[in-house]
Amino acid sequence: MKKTIILFLFIITSIFANTVKEEKWPKGETFLTFLDKYQIPQKLYFDLEKEDKELCSEITADNYYYTIENSDGTLNQVLIPVSEEIQLHLSKQDDGTYKFQTLPISYREFTETIAMEITSSVSQQLQEATASAALAAHLKSIFSGVSFRRMQKGDIVAIEYTQKELLGKPFGQPLIKAAMVEINGKKHYRFLNDKNDKYYDEKGKAFTKFYFFKYPLSYSRISSHFTKKRYHPVLKRYRAHLGTDFAAPRGRKIYAAGDGRIEFKGRKGGYGNTIIIRHPNGYKTLYAHQHKFRAGLRTGQRVKKGDLIGYVGSTGLSSGPHLHLGVYKNGRAINPLKIIRKPETVKLSGAKRKQFIALAKEKIKDFDNVINNIDNYKGTRLDRMVSSSQLNPKEI
Repeated sequence: MKKTIILFLFIITSIFANTVKEEKWPKGETFLTFLDKYQIPQKLYFDLEKEDKELCSEITADNYYYTIENSDGTLNQVLIPVSEEIQLHLSKQDDGTYKFQTLPISYREFTETIAMEITSSVSQQLQEATASAALAAHLKSIFSGVSFRRMQKGDIVAIEYTQKELLGKPFGQPLIKAAMVEINGKKHYRFLNDKNDKYYDEKGKAFTKFYFFKYPLSYSRISSHFTKKRYHPVLKRYRAHLGTDFAAPRGRKIYAAGDGRIEFKGRKGGYGNTIIIRHPNGYKTLYAHQHKFRAGLRTGQRVKKGDLIGYVGSTGLSSGPHLHLGVYKNGRAINPLKIIRKPETVKLSGAKRKQFIALAKEKIKDFDNVINNIDNYKGTRLDRMVSSSQLNPKEI
């Protein structure tokens, strides 16, 4: 994977003698204003298929994207990730026009165990050691109820986690597999159960608050399902649909899928009239193509699960009245139908509990070995390729 990235960069820099620039997508910027900024005709956007236009609406403020400019300041290429699996690619052709593609994201994923003695701030030390600002937040979220403020200098933190890496930098959200934090000399453990994605302590006690959503409307049928990344064999291109479409009559009431706060209300490119709600535990929900919003609803307002927020419509890029529902966990699009469900038990019992405790004991031994050698421990990375794509050099 690393060789693929290096080859990609080598082709770019050797041909154009320029480097990749990493930038943050500005607040208020749309794909159309981005095209205007680089004097690219908006016809490029309006000629796109509906699915691709919707992907352009997935670009959010503060997302990182990558550009290569020619010596005269014109845009040669841009890569805009819209999820952890797929990105938008613009490339300048020989005739001066630009070609739009959706491409899979090539990244390296590693598993790393890191242990450190706390000398200052946990968040600061973890970010300095891993270059990930999100890892500390994830750590504190799985240790809800444990007061990190009581941590003393000399206490130990040990974490095993996986992280995607793109162009040598952390990409997407880290996933903690196991962790130990020492608070004032007392050790606390959390272990991820791969069977249900919940966290437990060394005794098999659950510590994940299960958060589920309700269906936001009464619908006729699902007209389009969620797909992260799919290669179309006939069109010979990658397609993605980062949400679920529920067909319903125009004017049908739309309700908040869960408790939260209105983060966005307004027009959002191909999504038309859209509401985004921020929920606890890193979740967001997006409700697109609405005919109109509930009167009096405003950005920043708190809503409860089941509150009326709008009405089904066909605004934006839509072939008929429906609700496009997007669900995001820590900025990553996930299948709404996997999170909209009935509450499930997280308690372990019987053979499952015994098996989990045995695995936890082995992991504790691993942590103890790491901690005993903390003075000279530098971390171990086990690399594995999880996705790859080759760009045609003629198109670069």
